Formats: sequence, structure tokens, C-alpha cells
Amino acid sequence: MKKVTLLSLVAASVLFTACGEDAKKAASDMAASATQSAKEAASSAMDSAKEAASGAVDAAKEKASEAVSSATESAKEAASSAMDSAKEAASGAVDSAKDAASSVAEKAGDVKDAAVEKAEGAVDAAKETVASAEDNAAGKAAFAKCAGCHGADGKTKALGKSEEIAGQSAADLETKLSEYKAGTRNVAGMGTLMKGQVASMSDEDIKAVSEYISGL
Repeated sequence: MKKVTLLSLVAASVLFTACGEDAKKAASDMAASATQSAKEAASSAMDSAKEAASGAVDAAKEKASEAVSSATESAKEAASSAMDSAKEAASGAVDSAKDAASSVAEKAGDVKDAAVEKAEGAVDAAKETVASAEDNAAGKAAFAKCAGCHGADGKTKALGKSEEIAGQSAADLETKLSEYKAGTRNVAGMGTLMKGQVASMSDEDIKAVSEYISGL
């Protein structure tokens, strides 16, 4: 613009100072040349500006594309990492649940076994109690014929001669009664009397009455 202004001033000066048609024509040609030069310069500057702007836009687009691509890749990696972590956490939770279930099942099995064992023990104890009660009942019934001489508590000496039978061991009593029954025992002349008392007793009766007397 400064160049155009200078040329214009020169042309104006020539117009005012020069005389004749030649001077006017020369000034007009100079003005036209200056104007054309200014237009060309302005057009060149406009083209350069457009080219620079276009290059800047392309560079900006390229950088934006790279940034988007980089961000997309980072997002994919982050999503993949999160997915792997989620899978590991889920797998760990499943394993923990399996272990817990196995532990509970094992404890339940132990409790069941203990309960069964206690129940079996209770049944066996009940059977023993019933058997003992049955034996005592049989022994008590068999002792009825003994009570007349030995007393209901087994502490009376029969005919003032025998020993107290209460509290003696069942094994000793069973042996003695078996001997009386066989006629191989005779203490204080009681052999015949005792043989008659136990003659009708079976081996089971002798065992039952012996256990009953041992508990008196």
C-alpha cells in the first residue's frame, strides 16, 4: 500500500508540474502501472495467505485425526484392561464361593456323622437298659423263692447258717448256684435244700438271679 501511495503522489506531482499532453499521458501510464502492480501484489499476497491457511487447516486436521486415533486406542486398551480385571474378579469370586460351599458341605457332613454316632450310641444305651431291665425282672422273679430264707434284701443268713448273699459278684453267685444244682456243693449242710431250690432253674434263670442278687 505504501508503494501505491508513493506512485500516486509522484503521478500527481507530474500532472501538476509538467505541461503538455505527453506529461499527462506519462503520468497516466505510471498510475496505471502502479495500480496494476498493486493489484498483482495484493493477489499474490491473497494467494499466499490462502495457501498458508489451507496448509494450517490440513495440519490441524492431521493432528486432530492423530489425537482422535490415539484417544481411541487408549480407550480400547483401558476397556480391555477393565474387562480382564472384571474377569479375574469374577473368577476369584466363583472360586471363593466354591470353597465356601465345599467347607459348608464338609461341616454339614461332620455334623451329620456326629449326630448319627450319638443317635446310634443312644439306641445302644437304650437297648442295654431294656436288656438290663428285662434281666433284672427275670432275676427278681427268680429271687422270689430265695427271699423266704435270705430275706428280701438278701442280707439274712438262711437258717442262721449261710453267709449273706447280697452284694456278692454275679460270677461267684452263678458258679455257686450251678454247683448247688449239680449237687457238688454243700456248705453248712445246705446242699440238699439248695439243690431243691435251684433244680427248676435254667442256666438263664441262674445268671439272671445272680446279677439281681449282686445288685442288692
